[in-house]
Amino acid sequence: MRRLSFTLLVLSTICYAQRLSFSFSDLFMKSPGVQRQLPDLYEASVPELQAGLDAGDFTSVDLVKAYFARIEEVNLQGPALRAVLETNPSALTQAAELDAERKASGKRSALHGIPVLLKDNIATVSSEGMNTTAGSFSLLGSVVPDDAGVVKRLRAAGAIILGKANLSEFAHFRGNVASGWSGRGGQNSGAYFPGLDPCGSSSGSGVAASIGLAAVTLGTETDGSITCPSEHNNLAGIKPTVGLTSRAGVIPISANQDTVGPITRSLTDAAIVLSVIAGKDPNDNFTLAQPDTVPDFSKALDVRAIKGKRIGVPRLNLVSRANPTILTAFETALDTLRGLGAIIVDPADLPSINEIRASGNESLVLNTDFKVQLNEWYENLVENPSGVRSLADLIQFDLDNPELELPPGFSDQSDLLAAEATNGFTAAYFESLASNHDLGRTRGIDAALRNNNLDALVMPASVASGPAAIAGYPIVTVPLGFFPDNTPTRSAGPLTVYPAPGAPFGLSFVGTAFSESKLISIAFAYEQKTKTRLQRKAFAAAIPTTQLQDVLFRPAAALML
Repeated sequence: MRRLSFTLLVLSTICYAQRLSFSFSDLFMKSPGVQRQLPDLYEASVPELQAGLDAGDFTSVDLVKAYFARIEEVNLQGPALRAVLETNPSALTQAAELDAERKASGKRSALHGIPVLLKDNIATVSSEGMNTTAGSFSLLGSVVPDDAGVVKRLRAAGAIILGKANLSEFAHFRGNVASGWSGRGGQNSGAYFPGLDPCGSSSGSGVAASIGLAAVTLGTETDGSITCPSEHNNLAGIKPTVGLTSRAGVIPISANQDTVGPITRSLTDAAIVLSVIAGKDPNDNFTLAQPDTVPDFSKALDVRAIKGKRIGVPRLNLVSRANPTILTAFETALDTLRGLGAIIVDPADLPSINEIRASGNESLVLNTDFKVQLNEWYENLVENPSGVRSLADLIQFDLDNPELELPPGFSDQSDLLAAEATNGFTAAYFESLASNHDLGRTRGIDAALRNNNLDALVMPASVASGPAAIAGYPIVTVPLGFFPDNTPTRSAGPLTVYPAPGAPFGLSFVGTAFSESKLISIAFAYEQKTKTRLQRKAFAAAIPTTQLQDVLFRPAAALML
């Protein structure tokens, strides 16, 4: 009788709560001593999620369900951001296994049970149920030989692969096509203004991270494709030194410039992720040149480490080219850095900057590398239903399937054609590569650092990527500000705009090879002082409403009724 009375009391309380327009979960969450407040997935950090998982407030299965629901809300429905190409049908199984392991023996790392979204040029084994296509129908259904090197590290750390993010097709190396568009995914757009240019080829990773469609995302950069999505989406991004993270199993542009890095909502999360994915890989010989010990990059998250650091401003042909609104915010950022104890050296120009801008060396290197390495990618596939086995085949596949790959406004293949016209590793190629290293490293970034006794360079993110790209050097980017609400929009492609009212922009710190820890320390101090990301949210329709409490409690309440 007492049990029946208690059950009736609970049911009547639920019904009364619903009449008052709040859920059982709200009631439960606010009960003293019953449950801590669950993290808001729009901003939830990796440490916050780990704390909840460790405490048993929720499980990794709950997390995956919540992120799947958030993706469902805004990806193809509502604002149709098209940030995610596909979700992982094995993710819930992986999550359940990792939940059981946590209970039995504890967690493997700070990423244990944390869902990660991968850019769709990062390979995952087909048996898991996902594709690896770089956004191209020419690779749909293809079978890769193995997981990418960084994916192996994520799995070993206990991370869950949540799905694949949309991207600019072939990492924006197909032609003069808008950022964020792929044949498979359509036009991805940013969440801070309708139709906003998401920027760079890691566009879906950036947009997904910006509104909490995953706890963590990975992108790749050849020249700007982590830096720019981080900037346009109000995020922290780390473009690592080429060779710090493995590119094995990543659909390539260039072994000399490609790198894999985190795009997250905070530098804390980015440092945690980089500590997991960095390291030597026998399948990528560039990684063998890095230091023997991978740093714990989270130890660089020290706001005091900026004091006394000498930071240079490369005005000539870099900072001077930035948008006036961004420049105004940049000058304020310099004052903030001074206030934090940094020594600002202004100007601290790259001696080679005019030669870099005039040089065509980067195009020759990228075109040559792309043809050789993409041909190898196709040849190494276990199978490929499209029949495409080379760059030449790819170009013809696109021509034969215009409704899929060459729709109006997105039909350019100029990068593919330029790459196909190259003749392999000629003397001109090696001269261009050597010149890139001279201009970007010896007489570029390294000269500016050495001549001015600097620890790092700082500049608006919009102008940061070029010299570091040809040098293979790292960039750490954090939010800097937002365009005013009266900003006129400007077309960035057939379906996108930038700038726009409320559109984010970023601040980048650049250094020499393997200086990530120093750059993270400097950028972290600035990020923590300003907390720019928290000053503005995405437009209302682009913010998913599903939270962990919806997964935890609403289905149970509905079942009881």
